[in-house]
Amino acid sequence: MSDDSHVHCGTSNPVNDSAHTDGQPDLTALRASIAQAVRNVKDRTPLAQSFTNFVTINLVANAQLAAGGTAAMSFLPDDVIDTASISGADYINVGTLLPFYAEALPQIARAFHKSGHKWVLDPVAAGIGRTRTEILRAFRAAPPTIVRGNASEIIALTNMWGLAAVDGETSRPAGGESVDEVDAAVEPAKRLARFLADSAPEGKAAVAVSGAVDLVTDGERVYRLPGGSALMAKITGAGCSLGGVTATYLAVAEPLTAALAASLLYNRAAEVAEAKAEGPGSFQVHLLDALWNLTPEQVAASEILTY
Repeated sequence: MSDDSHVHCGTSNPVNDSAHTDGQPDLTALRASIAQAVRNVKDRTPLAQSFTNFVTINLVANAQLAAGGTAAMSFLPDDVIDTASISGADYINVGTLLPFYAEALPQIARAFHKSGHKWVLDPVAAGIGRTRTEILRAFRAAPPTIVRGNASEIIALTNMWGLAAVDGETSRPAGGESVDEVDAAVEPAKRLARFLADSAPEGKAAVAVSGAVDLVTDGERVYRLPGGSALMAKITGAGCSLGGVTATYLAVAEPLTAALAASLLYNRAAEVAEAKAEGPGSFQVHLLDALWNLTPEQVAASEILTY
């Protein structure tokens, strides 16, 4: 199963922050936090451990390294739980399930919840299959710090956790691809982020929704992030690797900043890679190079729209 849920189109340019405040906080401070997060990852090489889709595990690890972090991959619950003591944050991806995941993943989540360990969830193909649904439902009692997925996955997870605002707010499962526009996930994402924050030791959480124009929210503030490349949908593991890099940033930054920094880094890197690529193969190579070469200032200067 592919986890290519991260699809972008178009290009972007820096905006005049004052033109997009709409009553929300000044973006100047937010941009400074994003730049600092990118800088801290490059300076500190934080460890972010992953229990991820084995089809895309190589790209996840390489993307974390290219962004400036350190990677560790494992599928053993005791190993993951023990390693979390030295990991700044963890990443769990429910794509390409194996039978033992049904017990292993809830066990890991409970341990993280008990210790207050930060982690990122990628609810790949939420709504498809009994085992996947049972795993995702189990996470409600021990929720992550950040959820990153496409619009359909976010809506489906919100429904699974009983957070839908109205009856009929549903999404048809569609594997790793979204059948919903990002706009349809705005309110579900906000409710989900507030639920996550209520369970977080520091009261902070975020939800990131990938699409033609990405969305990131902490439950109150909502930001839209234009840009990226349609070639992201033509390589296996674009969404998985973004989730891993989000955990890398979560190791050094608060959840909203981490989710924004990772999404913006990927948008800019995808644009750079598309300009140099001759097809999906070379796109992936150039994507990793761009993740490595982009500066904190370039990432922080990206277009950010308040909703």
